[in-house]
Amino acid sequence: MLDTPMSSTQSSPNPRRVLVLGATGTIGRATVQALLSRGHEVVCFLRPRSGGGEVPRFLEGASLRFGQVTDPASIARDGVKGERFDALVSCLASRTGAPKDAWAIDYQAQLNVLTAAKDAGVPHMVLLSAICVQKPLLAFQHAKLAFEAALIESGLTYSIVRPTAFFKSLSGQIARVKGGKPFLVFGDGTLTACKPISDRDLANYLVDCLDDESRHNRILPIGGPGASITPREQGERLFALLGKTPRFKQVPVKLLDGIIWTLGALGQVVPPLKEKAELARIGRYYATESMLLLDPETGCYDAAATPSYGSDSLFDFYERVIKGEDSVDLGDHAVF
Repeated sequence: MLDTPMSSTQSSPNPRRVLVLGATGTIGRATVQALLSRGHEVVCFLRPRSGGGEVPRFLEGASLRFGQVTDPASIARDGVKGERFDALVSCLASRTGAPKDAWAIDYQAQLNVLTAAKDAGVPHMVLLSAICVQKPLLAFQHAKLAFEAALIESGLTYSIVRPTAFFKSLSGQIARVKGGKPFLVFGDGTLTACKPISDRDLANYLVDCLDDESRHNRILPIGGPGASITPREQGERLFALLGKTPRFKQVPVKLLDGIIWTLGALGQVVPPLKEKAELARIGRYYATESMLLLDPETGCYDAAATPSYGSDSLFDFYERVIKGEDSVDLGDHAVF
């Protein structure tokens, strides 16, 4: 089920003035470039610390404004400024997914911006969410769902995009395997699967939502092209690209359970450890749940029903990283 994208160089039939949040993240950067390449006028609302020195190359061509998404007054005063915008595109997300951060950013900050957008008469919001919210067990998932509900009820036209795994989140072991270490998998490496999507393809999908009315007022799960991939298949292909014999180290899920229990218990005495316990729960979630469409009737993940989009392959990305033609910026997405 492949959704064919517009050409990334094809101009929009209806150029718009677009306010973008989260423009300095990897998906945000790609989204700004995709918007500009289609002929849209782009205004990015950034944290003040992002404004020092020269304009980053990946934001050239966009107008930059600085303020705080956690402050409703700053959004109106420093971001919207009483001006007209045709659409709001939000790639904003909490950095770690820890409860306090998630509710402050994934819910409240998004709500602040939504309120400002409504007040300014912005008609359409494109929201980058996550496919994992379809089975919510973690604080950040509940925060994202709470905002999705607020957006749906807002009266704005909405396009809620729920992508599967990102390339960067599946690339943390390239360096360790290249250095001669085994590829780590939970269980036998086939517990989960995903249809990873590149930054470029996801950005084009988000931007396509502006012109494609079939994506209006819809929740849109989306993955990359090709068949779903298990962690073991990722490792096997990585070893093949490096010309090495595959070596795997199996990590029992029960080990994560022990870490979570220990940190949770210690967190009753040492509060900072409670947040570490939540981060461990996030790690366990991704170790045991597939990033595919969930069939609500069967409770099973369905790779065939997960929509595909774009042309970029995870393994082509691996090859470019190995050759030094691309890089992996994991940031807070590092697992191993």
